[in-house]
Amino acid sequence: MNRMKILFTAAMLYSIQPGSGKAHAGGSTGETRDYVVLLHGLGRTSFSMKRLEWALQRANYRVVNLAYPSTRLSIEDIANRWLDERLRERIPEPNARINWVTHSLGGIVVRQYLSNHPLERLGRVVMLAPPNQGSELADRLKNKWLYRLLTGPSGQELGTDAAGVPKRLGPARFELGVIAGDRSLNPLFSSWIPGASDGKVSVRSARLDGMRDFLVVHHSHTWIAWNRQVTTAVVRFLQTGNFRPGSDQGWQDFNATNGPAPRPRARDGGRG
Repeated sequence: MNRMKILFTAAMLYSIQPGSGKAHAGGSTGETRDYVVLLHGLGRTSFSMKRLEWALQRANYRVVNLAYPSTRLSIEDIANRWLDERLRERIPEPNARINWVTHSLGGIVVRQYLSNHPLERLGRVVMLAPPNQGSELADRLKNKWLYRLLTGPSGQELGTDAAGVPKRLGPARFELGVIAGDRSLNPLFSSWIPGASDGKVSVRSARLDGMRDFLVVHHSHTWIAWNRQVTTAVVRFLQTGNFRPGSDQGWQDFNATNGPAPRPRARDGGRG
């Protein structure tokens, strides 16, 4: 009986050793779990990223789903002031590994942030429907009073010309995967956008020099983050650096001077 008590006590002491309850995103013990920061699109809220938040939590990530003032501040102010302050509050560990998943404008915000705030332990980045080459809709609507009212300062900065923030930020210098949609539910907007689009962002505009992988899904812009196939691809890229299972390397990087890269397609029955 005494021997059993000794063994039981030893087992209990071992189970509460410092660090024994920590695990990284892959599930093994002894390491702090990675963070994933979620950034929604223009005029949206953090709820638009909820399905991704749930999927990432199930994958054992620590998720920071931020609701930022996308229509009240410029992109630079969102990134360099608002976002920087919130990250210091929500991620206090100085050596934490931080991944990012963004939708639409959120991708431009994170590019702006990383251009001025290099992270020592930057993880991977996934952008959903980002206007990385600028927005043709912004070009057409930026002088309309209703568009200005609804989108604020950041909506004026998304043009496709050299003065637009997306073009000024340059190529990706981090491990990036991009998912674009090619299904539009808005014929009017689609008529203003050259080539395949999700109704707001063209497939071509979503691409960015330096990206590691690229995936096109048959889905529209607004609810692309709620598509099950998209959430699966996001988690896979954060874990492996590729959208497709069994792939040893990402899809070829996009270079605007070389024309469009091949487009793997995947279909779903989701609504926009």
